[in-house]
Amino acid sequence: MAGRFFDQWQVGDRIEHDVRRTVTETDNLLFSTMTHNPQPLHIDAEAARASEFGQILVNGTFTFALMVGLSVGDTTLGTLVANLGYDKLVMPKPVFIGDTMRATSEVVELRESKSRPDAGIVTFLHELLNQRGETVCRCTRSALLKKSA
Repeated sequence: MAGRFFDQWQVGDRIEHDVRRTVTETDNLLFSTMTHNPQPLHIDAEAARASEFGQILVNGTFTFALMVGLSVGDTTLGTLVANLGYDKLVMPKPVFIGDTMRATSEVVELRESKSRPDAGIVTFLHELLNQRGETVCRCTRSALLKKSA
């Protein structure tokens, strides 16, 4: 199991996740249509070319989901009870088709669960960066994790 238990984390722990992902046109189109998002900037090449971006803009909710997904293997895989929430979500730079994403995670808070003695809450700061090292997405995620013993 790749994820860590609550009691295996310390505030300040930082991970640069190894898995990287290049965003494809298919990723963006499927995600946009599956979520019923008809925004022309995501699915209409002509409209996107006429925008300030000059090209298709990758759906922001896909960007967010990819960031979290890239982090799971090293953080909560097999140890998660539940994700409790996401906060302070920002997308300071756009993502375009062909961009290659990588993620980092840092533990910013740990606290015991008041209702579950066998679990605790880890708050991660997740960040998604493109191939130029620019931050394209960032948020905190509070996750209820099992304890090892």
